[in-house]
Amino acid sequence: MREQYRAQDGGLLEGDLALHPMEQFTRWFKQAAAPGSPLPEPNAMVVSTADAEGRPSSRTVLLKSYDDAGFVFYTNYGSRKARDLSANPHVALLFPWHPMGRQILVTGTAERTSRAETEAYFHTRPHGSQLGAWASAQSSVVASREDLDARYAELAARHPQGTAVPVPPHWGGYRVTPQTIEFWQGRENRLHDRLRYVREPGPTPTWLVERLSP
Repeated sequence: MREQYRAQDGGLLEGDLALHPMEQFTRWFKQAAAPGSPLPEPNAMVVSTADAEGRPSSRTVLLKSYDDAGFVFYTNYGSRKARDLSANPHVALLFPWHPMGRQILVTGTAERTSRAETEAYFHTRPHGSQLGAWASAQSSVVASREDLDARYAELAARHPQGTAVPVPPHWGGYRVTPQTIEFWQGRENRLHDRLRYVREPGPTPTWLVERLSP
C-alpha cells in the first residue's frame, strides 16, 4: 500500500507561488473543484483542536467560504470542537487532496463570525439541514436513533417545507485566521515539495515563504 506520487506540472517551485497565500489557495482550490476533478468534496477539510488540557481531537467539516481574512466553517456551539475552541482558540486545518497528490495545511486561531454573517449563511442551507441544526445537540449522548428521528419529525411538522426556520442561538460560524499555510505537492521517491507561508508580525501582514524538507 504505497503510492508513487507524480507531480502535476513538474512540481511546486518558489517562483510558481502567488504573493499572498490565499491567492495561492484560490489557484489550487479552483483546480480541485473544476469539472472532472477526482475530488468529490474539495471543500472537505479536517479541523483539529485541543482542549484546555491539550487533548487533541479531529473531525471533517466543510469549508463554506474563504477570503484574505481566513477560512470559515459552521457548527453547533455546544459541540466538542466549539468547546475546545472556547478553551483554546489554536486550530489546524488539513485539505487532504490525495487523488491530486496535494495537501494544504493551515495553522491559526479561530473566532466566531458575526451573528449577521451566521444568519445570512444559515438561510442559504437546505431546509432539511436547517431543521437538523435544531434537532441535533451535536457531540452530546443521544438515547437512540429513534429519538433523534423523532426530534427531527417534530421540527419538520412545526416548520414544513417552504416556511422560515429561525437561526438556532447555539449554532454559528468560525473564521480561522491563518498564521501558516503549507502547500504540499507529492513528488517521486518521497521527495515532496513543501512550501510554507508564514505570517510576519506588523500592522500590515506580510508573508515569508519557506521550503521544508519532505
